[in-house]
Amino acid sequence: MRRLSKKKALSLVKELDAFPKVSESFVETTASGGTVSLIAFSAMAILAVLEFFVYRDTWMKYEYEVDKDFSSKLKINVDITVAMKCQHVGADILDLAETMITSTGLQYQPVIFELTPQQRLWQRTLHLIQSRLREEHALQEVPYKTLLKGAPTALPPRESSSIEPLDACRIHAYNFSHRIDHLSFGEEVPGIINPLDGTEKITYNNNQMYQYFITVVPTKLNTYEIAADTHQFSVTERERMINHAAGSHGVSGIFVKYDTSSLMVTVSEQHMPLWQFLVRLCGIIGGIFSTTGMLHSLVGFCFNVICCRFKLGVYRPREVSLDKKQTSSVWSKHLLNDNQSE
Repeated sequence: MRRLSKKKALSLVKELDAFPKVSESFVETTASGGTVSLIAFSAMAILAVLEFFVYRDTWMKYEYEVDKDFSSKLKINVDITVAMKCQHVGADILDLAETMITSTGLQYQPVIFELTPQQRLWQRTLHLIQSRLREEHALQEVPYKTLLKGAPTALPPRESSSIEPLDACRIHAYNFSHRIDHLSFGEEVPGIINPLDGTEKITYNNNQMYQYFITVVPTKLNTYEIAADTHQFSVTERERMINHAAGSHGVSGIFVKYDTSSLMVTVSEQHMPLWQFLVRLCGIIGGIFSTTGMLHSLVGFCFNVICCRFKLGVYRPREVSLDKKQTSSVWSKHLLNDNQSE
C-alpha cells in the first residue's frame, strides 16, 4: 500500500511538471539557432559583469534634520598667505556684535608669495577639481568615496631653500593680494576639498576689500573608510576697491563672515544588498533567454512566409532535365496509351 501511494504521489508530481522534457531525437539544431544562442550567451556574460560592477559600487545617502547641538565649539582651520610682511598683518575673530573673541593662536610665518612650479601645478589641479565640482553635481559624492586615497589637499612645501626675499606673510607693499591654501570648519578630514582651497586673489590696488560670506552646515559623515563629525560650507565672494571720493566706503582688508545653519546633514555610504544583486542577475538571464527565443521564432516565421510567398529556397519547384532518348520513350508511351484508349 505504501508503495502504491508513493507511486501515485510521484505520478501526480510528474503531471504537475511545468517544464516537460523533449527527447533529443526530436530536437533539431540549426545554424541560426546556434548563432542566436551564441549572441544570447555573450550578452548575458557582458551584462552580468556590468551588473557586478554596479553591485560593488556605492552611493551616498543624504538625510537632513534640525541641529540640536548648542554646546559644541566650532573649530576653524585656516591657512592663508597674504602678500604683505607679517608686521603689517593682523587677524582677529569677531562675533555678530563685532566683539573680539580672540586674536591669539595664529602663527605668522614669513614666506615667499610666488609659488614654485610644483606648488603651481598643485594649485592648477585643485582649481580644475573645483571647477568640475561646480559644473557636475554628480561628482559631489566623489570626495567622500575617495577619502584617504587621493593626494594631500595641503599646499606642498618648497623643494629647496630660495634666495628670494620673504615678501609675504603666511597666517597658519601694503597689499591684500592673498591665497587661501586651506579653510575648513570642524574636524579635519583627509581628502576633503573645501570650496575655498587654492583660491588666489591678486590686486595692484592698495585699498582693496575682499569679502567671503560663508554658511556653515554641520555634517555627520559615515563611510566605509571613516566616520567623522565635520562641517560643510557654501561661500559667496565679493570684492571691491575702497574709494571714498567715488562713494565706495569701507575698510580695506580680507573679511570672512560665517554663519552656522540650523540644519544638520548626515551623509552615509550605501551598498546594494546581495539578494537584490542576485534578483537582478536572474532577471537579466531570464529576460535575455525569453527575448532571444521570441525574436528567433518571429524571424524564422517571417522567413518561412517570405520564402513560401516568392517560392525561394526549399519552396522553389525543381526542374527535371531529360535527354533525347528519355523524351522519345516518354512520347512513344504517350502515343501507345492514346491508341489503346481508342
